[in-house]
Amino acid sequence: MSWMPNRRALVAASLVTALVPGGVRAAPVARGESASDDAFARLYRNAMVIDGNLVGPFDDTAALDPATAEQVRSSGLTAFKMTIGGSAGGYDEVNTDLTAFDTAISLSPDVYMKIRTADDLLLARRTSRVGVIYSFEAAEMLDGRLETIDHFSARGVRVMQLGYNTVSPFASGVMVPQPSSGLTALGHEAVARMNSLGVTLDLSHADERSTLGAISASVRPVAVTHAGCDAVHPHPRNKSDAVLKAVADSGGIVGIYGLSYISPGPAQQSLDDYLAHMIHALSVCGEDHVGIGSDALLTAFDTSADSMAQWDASIAARAAAGVAAPGEGRPPFVTGLNRPDRPALIARALLERGYPVRVVEKVLGANFQRVFAETWRA
Repeated sequence: MSWMPNRRALVAASLVTALVPGGVRAAPVARGESASDDAFARLYRNAMVIDGNLVGPFDDTAALDPATAEQVRSSGLTAFKMTIGGSAGGYDEVNTDLTAFDTAISLSPDVYMKIRTADDLLLARRTSRVGVIYSFEAAEMLDGRLETIDHFSARGVRVMQLGYNTVSPFASGVMVPQPSSGLTALGHEAVARMNSLGVTLDLSHADERSTLGAISASVRPVAVTHAGCDAVHPHPRNKSDAVLKAVADSGGIVGIYGLSYISPGPAQQSLDDYLAHMIHALSVCGEDHVGIGSDALLTAFDTSADSMAQWDASIAARAAAGVAAPGEGRPPFVTGLNRPDRPALIARALLERGYPVRVVEKVLGANFQRVFAETWRA
């Protein structure tokens, strides 16, 4: 799924974070809920913690209010990848959005840091700030022109996709009737341009034919920053074992999301559901190629009646626009993980299931750090 953060999402002095125009409120998080075990607390504090897809709270008119800033810090994140432009933002709109996000980060320099290089990830951790990695999930803002990849790379967009769920000039998305045409000739050129500019190629929303074609065309590792495993729960947004293995063989990474696509429902997706996908990905890809890509709010999702009414309206709007995937409707969180420090809870769960600290540190963010370092070299 794609959240649609844009300038309207940069809300002032509140805990509102927009998933779609109109916003969905973020619930407050009780203090003192993070892990109490000293050894685990040290592990998490010292780890590189990167989430491959989140929506954070931003304000381009003033510094974040203290309560919101504290929620961001309480996540323990080193950095997160943030979608700009949603599923349909055009060139002009996205340029405006980028300026607004730049302003928002500059107004809260003690909370956020814009990430442009692999060294910036280390600086963010060293200075106790949360890094923000600009990314695209769609291709509308690229206007089918290779030179716009250069333009947005220069503006600090470090991760790009070839399109959203439908057809773009570059590739086919997961909701395109099969068999699709896959990666286009222009798509081949776009992959080469991203490689040469040091932009990470994200294939989360590409269909299987486009994904395998893009992996073959790329000379750098690729990322599927937020997806699930089709072998665990069949769904168009979940990836086959063939794709998982191909991503790993490229040297890339698969980030596991917590969306409704990981389980059949109607119950809210559970931690066991989430871990089934994580464990399967580790088995197929290996420990060096799996991470966390929540595709959620950084802060907690508000499940009040008013918030849920807004959420339901946003799902209906996506369906009407033809960009929705099957099974959308349940809120974007895993039961028990609806809080800023969700990576810590995932890490503890993996440790409890016998995974060594080495693997847990890689899943928390070391794998994303490596892939970004290898792909952000121009």
